[in-house]
Amino acid sequence: MAVAACLVVFAGVGGVPPLHAFREDTEEDLLPRIEREHDLVKKAKYEIRLSHLKLVHAGDACQKDDHEACHKLFDAYLELIRSSWKDLQSSGRNAVKQPSGFREVDIALRTDAHALEDMKRRLPFEDRGVLEPVIQEVNKIHDQVFGALFPSGGQRPKENKPTPHTEPHAGVGQVQ
Repeated sequence: MAVAACLVVFAGVGGVPPLHAFREDTEEDLLPRIEREHDLVKKAKYEIRLSHLKLVHAGDACQKDDHEACHKLFDAYLELIRSSWKDLQSSGRNAVKQPSGFREVDIALRTDAHALEDMKRRLPFEDRGVLEPVIQEVNKIHDQVFGALFPSGGQRPKENKPTPHTEPHAGVGQVQ
């Protein structure tokens, strides 16, 4: 009897729609939040979310050969990235002990760097020049954020370049 009651409860749960639906970010929502936010870490997080929107719109403009909008949106994207990093630095937080905000910026910059590289591959060769300074600036800021999170002095790992092996595998090259 108790098993049947549990099955009825579990079966009923599957048909219940979720109560919370996530809205996509819009510039109209994020700009007022950024302006009125006094907590620098939260402000940096909002700026990162807005920068992602700018990056997506910049990619769309580049695909449509709207060079003026493409340049303008990439400039806005970089300004938001710089601002979020400056806000985190000004917050006075230690990134190692309180990584909230720093971690989000690190992840966002890594994701954006991949998106920019993908964008670069999709663009015609003659239009790729606009992305190089953007990619360089994103990598520079990402290195700084990574250095704050991991101050041991190590370099940020490059995802596409595996480290070479220093010792041969066991059994390779050995004659018995």
